[in-house]
Amino acid sequence: MRACVVVFPGSNADAEMIHTLRDVCGASTTVIWHTETSLPSGIDLVAIPGGFSYGDYLRCGAIAKVSPIVPAIRAHADRGGYVLGVCNGFQVLTEIHLLPGALTRNMHMRFECKDQHVKVTATGAFTRTLGKVWRFPIAHAEGRYQASERVMKELADGDRIALRYCTPSGEVTEAANPNGSLDGIAGIYGGPKKNVFGLMPHPERISEAILGFDGRADGRELFESVLAQA
Repeated sequence: MRACVVVFPGSNADAEMIHTLRDVCGASTTVIWHTETSLPSGIDLVAIPGGFSYGDYLRCGAIAKVSPIVPAIRAHADRGGYVLGVCNGFQVLTEIHLLPGALTRNMHMRFECKDQHVKVTATGAFTRTLGKVWRFPIAHAEGRYQASERVMKELADGDRIALRYCTPSGEVTEAANPNGSLDGIAGIYGGPKKNVFGLMPHPERISEAILGFDGRADGRELFESVLAQA
């Protein structure tokens, strides 16, 4: 599979994303600046990394959505190509309407930076093992997922609520929710094809055993899942 990482002004997790795709998982990986108007030919996966695109002015992703590369990302998704947005990338994907809903200020109005357990609650290209519990780092001030009742029903009916915040044993509880997201949502699919995936936690920051705990590299599983689709 061929991957492409799109970098915006203010992206700060691009190096980890590139390293995970290229060096850890062995995917052919190209890096492009947001001012490009087309993706490299033959790309299977477009990844939008975390950070603070344009300094999060106005709101997260609000300026990135008018970058020249966005129409090419939309076209890639429309023809069934895989798109991954992590943290700020998730925020950008909601702004360009490849994913529904919005990411808003954490309920307690604080920046959250810690390890967090998430449970796989929908299967798809990025999440193949239903019920799997991963431990990923989070680092966000605006990760509280919100959506209308109609959108929440569409997500549930379409099996598109991919990840929920949970306890280490996999219980989805209010106490395990770090930001007040509706239904404990940590990640969702866009679909009907479910080829677009956004999540607030950072799997690329725990893609090697040396970065993990007890020798685990939970983030690598997510990337290997989608890369195996080629």
